[in-house]
Order: sequence, then C-alpha cells, then structure tokens
Amino acid sequence: MLERKVLEVLKKNSQSYISGEKLSEYLGVTRTSVWKYINSLKEAGYNIESVTRNGYRLMESPDILNEFEVTYDLDTVLIGSKIVYLKEVDSTNLYARKIALEGAVDGTVVVADAQTAGRGRLGRNWSSEPGKGIWMSVVLKPQISPEEIQIITIGASVAVVKAIYQATGIKAGIKWPNDIICEGKKVCGILTEMNSEIEMVNFLILGIGINVNHTISDFPDEIRSIATSLALYSQNNNKNNVKIFRRSDIIRKLLYELEQIYNKIKKGETKDIIDDWKLHSSTLGKQVRVIYKNFAYTGTAIDLQEDGRLVVKCDDGTIRDVYSGEVSVRGILGYL
Repeated sequence: MLERKVLEVLKKNSQSYISGEKLSEYLGVTRTSVWKYINSLKEAGYNIESVTRNGYRLMESPDILNEFEVTYDLDTVLIGSKIVYLKEVDSTNLYARKIALEGAVDGTVVVADAQTAGRGRLGRNWSSEPGKGIWMSVVLKPQISPEEIQIITIGASVAVVKAIYQATGIKAGIKWPNDIICEGKKVCGILTEMNSEIEMVNFLILGIGINVNHTISDFPDEIRSIATSLALYSQNNNKNNVKIFRRSDIIRKLLYELEQIYNKIKKGETKDIIDDWKLHSSTLGKQVRVIYKNFAYTGTAIDLQEDGRLVVKCDDGTIRDVYSGEVSVRGILGYL
C-alpha cells in the first residue's frame, strides 16, 4: 500500500523535510499522487506540515490505532507476525476464536478500536469505549495440557505491567489472578479462553483490555469507583505532562514482553515468571475474601504456586489453594 510507504518514509525522516519530488521518485508515482496520499494521512489524523520548496514533514503521530502503527518497529518474531486490525467488533476474543478455528497461526493478534460486546471474567461485561483503550486478543497454540493454562494468564499479567511501565512510566500492580491495578483501581483485565481436548490444548485466546485514555465520564456509573485509566492515574499523580498515551506504543511493548514470556513457557522455564508475578503482586500479604458460588471464606494470601494457584491461609488456620476458574477474590476493605 503506497500510503503506508509514504508514512514509513515520513517517520524515518521525522527530523527533516522530504520533498514531494523525492517521494514521487521513491514510490514511482506522480507528485499529484503523493499530494493525495499526504492529504489522506492528514485526514486520518497525522500532523504533517507542508512547506513550499522544502516538502513534507511528520510533526507528530497522535494516538492513531491501525495495523501500520502496531507493526511499525515491532520487535517480535511470533507474537504479532499476523495483525488483524478492526475498527469495530463485538468482541476481539470471539473474533480471534473464529479465525483460530479457521486455522489462524500461532501468535496472531486481533486489535480493535472499539468493542460492542466486550467480555470479562466470569461472564461480566467489559466497557470498551471507542478510541480510548486497548482491546486485543492473541491466538496461542502452546503444547500444554488444559491444567497448565493458568501460567499463560499469570505470564500475561506480568507482560502487561512491564509494558505499561516501559511505555508510560506507571508502576501498576497485579490483583490475582488477572487484573492490573493502579492505586487500588482496575486498569486492565485479562481473559483466557481455551479450546481443548482431554489431554491437549488446541488453542488459547488471550484477551487483554487496557483502559488507556479514558476520562472518568467514560466509565459507566456502576464501575467508576473501581475503574481507572492510565491517563487518569498519570494526571492525578502528576507523573508527567502526557494527557494522551499512544496505544500503539503500549501494544508494541506488550507484544514484545508476551513473546519473551511465551518462549519461556514453551521451554518449561516458568520460575522467573512466578517470581516476577510475586514482585508485582498487590494480593500477596493482603487479607482476602474468597467467594465460590454461595460459599465464602476469609484469610491472608501468602503465596503463589508454580501452576498459578493462590495460597490462602484461612482465618481458621487452614491452608487452601485457590483456582482462578472457580472463584472471585476480593480484598476485605474493597476491590483489592
């Protein structure tokens, strides 16, 4: 696509102007065609300055989400080798499942600018404002048994907190098993869904939703007390002057970190993943309430097993291992 090539050239030469003549020679098209491509990019939101006799210069790349922005300078081999970008979809997990059944390759990533029926864990809805967050799903085909999939979710949560810190400087924490939090409020959820047989996994769909540039009014009333975004956290804590984060920057960091962790899992090298999870955990050492169907008990979260089970020392002194697929864990004093 020639429009993409124009954008690539402008990005690589962002510190200087490049003439329409050079662009037309490089692309093998007329200068009038170059002008049309430039205008199309401007309409898409790119800030391109045009100066007579100097040419064109990309002044800045705003928070535009598309396949080009996700793949530009993406430093991965497997995760993201195939990117499917959708302006709007009911659910990236549902779409990823569909293409996985049709033969999508290991590491295929589905990214949407908006979801109309986003889903969270335990059948909950997930608010997916258009143009505000990261709504993505990854097709994975690890050679593991169904009993081992929890390590994928654990690893994904580690990848998310690392990527958020690298891209924004924000230190987020992990609430077991799959929520990423900032100051006690949820900023990201992870949903892992499986297609399997008795002894083997056919594929996994790893869904990740990150609230990036939401304002408080973007959240439904019922979740405003427990939800936040990276932009809100940054503004409230004066971490920097950034009001809008580029979602594509976060996605590229995230795909890179996911690939490093996925490679470790495939080799059976999970100790570092568990250690990193503990390092970023907001659950360990906290009093928790474990809710399973109509049964609940309280205790202190004391450890994480190698397979991702949470170890809770109950108030009656007994030790219980908690499986994420069965329960909801909440803090005694609130969301944590």
